Amino acid sequence: MTGTGTDTPYHPGERAVQARAGRTDRADHSGRAVGSTVPAVAARFLTERRMLVVGAADTDGRLWATQLGGPAGFLRAPDERTVTVAAHPAGDDPLAAALARPAEVGTVALDPAARRRMRVNGRSAPDGRGGLVITAEQVYANCPKYIQRRHPVDRPGAGAPRRVAAGPLLSTAQQLLVSTADTFFVATAGPDGRTDASHRGGNPGFLRVLGPDRLRWPDYPGNNMFMTLGNLEFDPRAGLLVPDWETGGALLITGEARTVWSGPAAAGLPGAERVVDLTVTGVVELADATPLSWSEPEYSPANPPASARPVS
Repeated sequence: MTGTGTDTPYHPGERAVQARAGRTDRADHSGRAVGSTVPAVAARFLTERRMLVVGAADTDGRLWATQLGGPAGFLRAPDERTVTVAAHPAGDDPLAAALARPAEVGTVALDPAARRRMRVNGRSAPDGRGGLVITAEQVYANCPKYIQRRHPVDRPGAGAPRRVAAGPLLSTAQQLLVSTADTFFVATAGPDGRTDASHRGGNPGFLRVLGPDRLRWPDYPGNNMFMTLGNLEFDPRAGLLVPDWETGGALLITGEARTVWSGPAAAGLPGAERVVDLTVTGVVELADATPLSWSEPEYSPANPPASARPVS
């Protein structure tokens, strides 16, 4: 979502997907909630958060999504256009070098316990103290759909984030983590390079492994903005973050994605209006990606059932 600067916050890719889905009027209604400043209620929300998902391009131009964590207060909004982050990707993170300099970022601040989320997209720069300063360009909240309720638990013995595996394909163990996930985050980029990060949730099995280099997920009904699919209309690059809520680890996946609109593709995924296929080109697995672990999930009542029948 980058907008035209006139009467809509949407770029042509988002408009094309909204029209194809027959949701233009609903998208116009949802778009009224998109602002360029951080209101006081949003600033309070940020200050209470323990995790932030960040999407950006690495120094080779590949998109990734990663997570940053810290105590309450590690996120702050000192004014209505600025968000500070008292954390930075570790050296083994594929976004460490990219975020050591100015970069376009899309972020999601998630409160799993209350099923709330907030997105801040803009321009990031290092703060000179090991953190980030984000100049907000788009600020908006999302509905609570598909968020699994969880509560954070500190891990006093957690070490620094470190890479435990990397490669072009998903290993067997990584495929198992993906196939049992109930939440992931996806980073995409608009036609002008501005980045967006979005939450996806469902019952375990909703993120389907079709092979070590291919994933598929359902596109469930949402806020009708179609930011992710709209970006993919112009730019197939995508980055996925699959958190390991139990251990604090994270699986980071990069590749190229396309939207599949045909009915047969969505037939094996209940609740799906269409599906997205990702061709995997890179994988990084991090241990201790966050100093937190999380309680067992209470699944969202909005989650459709996840079919066990594979679909090719």
